[in-house]
Amino acid sequence: MKTLLITEEFPPFNGGVASYYGNLVNFWPLGESLVALHNNRGELRRSGRFFSWWPSFSALRQKMKLGKIDYVLVGQILPYGTVVYLLSFFNHKPYAVFLHGLDLTMAVASPRKKLLATLILKRADKIVCANSYTQSLVKEYFPFLNDDFSKTTFVNPGINVGAPYVSPGTITDLRAIHKLEGKTTLLTVGRLVERKGVDQVIKALKNMPDDLADKFVYFIAGAGPAQVALKKMVPKSLRDNIIFLDEVSDKEKWEMYQLCDIFIMPARDIKGDYEGFGIVYLEANACGKPVIAGKSGGVADAVEDGFNGLMVDPEDEADISRAILKLAGDEQLRNTLGEQGRKRAVQKFNWEYLAAKLFKHLQN
Repeated sequence: MKTLLITEEFPPFNGGVASYYGNLVNFWPLGESLVALHNNRGELRRSGRFFSWWPSFSALRQKMKLGKIDYVLVGQILPYGTVVYLLSFFNHKPYAVFLHGLDLTMAVASPRKKLLATLILKRADKIVCANSYTQSLVKEYFPFLNDDFSKTTFVNPGINVGAPYVSPGTITDLRAIHKLEGKTTLLTVGRLVERKGVDQVIKALKNMPDDLADKFVYFIAGAGPAQVALKKMVPKSLRDNIIFLDEVSDKEKWEMYQLCDIFIMPARDIKGDYEGFGIVYLEANACGKPVIAGKSGGVADAVEDGFNGLMVDPEDEADISRAILKLAGDEQLRNTLGEQGRKRAVQKFNWEYLAAKLFKHLQN
């Protein structure tokens, strides 16, 4: 079966959605064909024009004809779902629609968009959600699917098996540079936007007694629109304990995972903007590190409370503090959760397994 993926985001474009699709293509089952039609060079959309996505009609039609495509995967329900939906009346090719989270929220943001999304999903052969939470929202927003919910499934993002090697000497040097002797290190990796919950971690540390807060060093790796406000939140007493690393390279990211004692990201839902999954939790687990995560969105697929990490109320600073102190004070628990998380990440979230799962669902 020759399959075509049409998507706005694809490597080398950065981001979780681009990585998701790039890995699907790379790990598609042997003997089968999956090719991507993406907008990295502006072939599908023209900015500043009415119906900016109009060029995607001819691009998709030509690609399907020349490639003799049997099946289409739609990376974004709007606008590309519209294109595939309309073309399906002429080429009669089945298609599946991916939904990650915010794309679904935007697709039901107005009556017009929801009507269009309904038409697209009704005609779709399959619906693939990136997490179980989005799958539950699809059922809520589109009740007609209750009669045939078997065509809907979820396939989580995955990781490449095994964490890159980081030499013990590198970790020793980093500990010396940052003066981490006797400290418990916390780490967040991600774009600095409100939903990530970095502000809640800072508040949790601020509200601890000074003698407790001083035992932690919190590294924040990433940049984004919330960065300035987050830096202003840090009191003078904690400026040596809360360190903004800004953007880090992939190599530096894995070094920080190995350096930290606890990975923390109490993500929350803000007006429909929620964490679709949180691949960073699995990356930390792959390094044998326990995680603290917020009970929101699709995070529950990535983190099993009490197995590979602790789930907290992301709006409750006291709950976040309790989780930090619990893990900081119990090295055996940290090691147990980290090791269980490592095995789980390798066994259940490797891309070869996930791509095969998706392929099997498309064939049913």
